[in-house]
Amino acid sequence: MSELYNSLQDQCRALRLAETAKELPLFLREAESKNWTYHELLHEIFTYETQCRERKNIEKLMKWAEFPEQLTFEQFDLEEQSAIGEKQLSVLKECSWIEECFTLIMMGPTGVGKTHLSTALGIHAIERGYQVSFLSMERLIYILKSREYINKSKTRYKRVTSSDLVIIDDVMYMAYEPQDAHLFFQFIYDMYDKTAFILTSNKGPNEWGKFLGDKTLTTAILDRLLHRSEILTFSEKQNSIRMKYRKVLFEELSVES
Repeated sequence: MSELYNSLQDQCRALRLAETAKELPLFLREAESKNWTYHELLHEIFTYETQCRERKNIEKLMKWAEFPEQLTFEQFDLEEQSAIGEKQLSVLKECSWIEECFTLIMMGPTGVGKTHLSTALGIHAIERGYQVSFLSMERLIYILKSREYINKSKTRYKRVTSSDLVIIDDVMYMAYEPQDAHLFFQFIYDMYDKTAFILTSNKGPNEWGKFLGDKTLTTAILDRLLHRSEILTFSEKQNSIRMKYRKVLFEELSVES
């Protein structure tokens, strides 16, 4: 019987059913002990192989996304912020906005949950089979400037431009040189109507011109980003979630001690 198992496993590998090949003896023994029909056996095998492939694909997409942290909806408290409610979040979880190449702009001060929400949406999208890329504005500019002569940047650029959803964190965090502003415009121009965006920023779109240094260029960028968009505003009065849940080194120690 072991020779038959080995032969069947080799055939599975030849058909690129790698996960099934490893577990085939277990499936066959269970089928015998439970008197499975041929239909039941095939169903169990194909279901297992499909689930394994889906899991591996998600693992690959998570690696490609390059999230700075694994921040999920389970860790996101809707009551801690004022930008979005339960109904709006449910709409975003449906992911139809990704198919329609929408732009979500999340505005607000540091530490109020913009990056957390954008990451959670990105992970949720990956779990539904979408390709996602997460990078800061600074990192994006570096990739755009170096992709012609640095292989790592070239590979990252290809993954970003093939993504269904691109998340750009800390947009307009600093002022940019004219060359950088033009590279950003060209990137948005090339990706317009091909991908969905999430942009997080502590500056409103009306202030972006000061950081790009070119009002005409800024207008052209916003014209594309805001064509299909939703702006989520995290209140200025909202306290920093990071500060509220910060870890401390000295607990309950007075100055005297």
